[in-house]
Amino acid sequence: MLAIFHKAFAHPPEELHSPASYKGSKKPKLPEETLREFLSRHPDNTCSMSFGEAAVLAYVRPERPFSIHQRLFCGHDDIYCLFLGSLNNLNLLNKQYGLTKVTSEAMFVIEAYKTLRDRGPYPADQVVKDLDGSFAFVVYDSKVGSVFAALGSDGGVKLYWGIAADGSVVISDDLEVIKEGCSKSFAPFPSGCMFHSEGGLMSFEHPMNKVKAMPRIDSEGAMCGANFKVDKYTRINSIPRVGSETNWMDWDHH
Repeated sequence: MLAIFHKAFAHPPEELHSPASYKGSKKPKLPEETLREFLSRHPDNTCSMSFGEAAVLAYVRPERPFSIHQRLFCGHDDIYCLFLGSLNNLNLLNKQYGLTKVTSEAMFVIEAYKTLRDRGPYPADQVVKDLDGSFAFVVYDSKVGSVFAALGSDGGVKLYWGIAADGSVVISDDLEVIKEGCSKSFAPFPSGCMFHSEGGLMSFEHPMNKVKAMPRIDSEGAMCGANFKVDKYTRINSIPRVGSETNWMDWDHH
């Protein structure tokens, strides 16, 4: 999967950007070049959707329809979801949310996101923590221009993110596409974490602890986009809650 968001709609951590990106022979690419590269790798079974200058989502249809690492893409009420992996407790979650048994993981994530957005306050980390399985997802709410992404903690699915030449955020499970598109300004998306365009990056497993950027040096000795780890010694004095106001995450101080 591939998701690209204009820098005006997603505000990734500063540390993801590496000055070394512009020093070597391989410079970061523009989003349209990265999209072309991604589509050319899978010429027969990809589909993509563009949302003007704001975002683009692209998806490779799975070769086998019933794979443990399934890839799903769906949209509902102007909300779109790319989903990788599978949830072991999908039936239970669908029941809790009053959804039908045939609701897919991607559609469930959209419904959970809508519940968070429209019926807060409720901690977003608690919702993601309830998901049991190997998963990664990216949600784009095209009505309000907000991005929500998360990666499960079991390591079963990989996800990467980086910064394109124009400052856009690039998220993909394809490491080569990310390396080509973002040069040195990329890193693994941290497992057990979630990212929202307003609230930033946080751990859904340890929501009261800060996520810290750790310098990352590649094999050429160049500084790359940082790895992000939970800092077990630094607690934050706020917890993300979801409200119905324009900013999807409201920082509720304690």
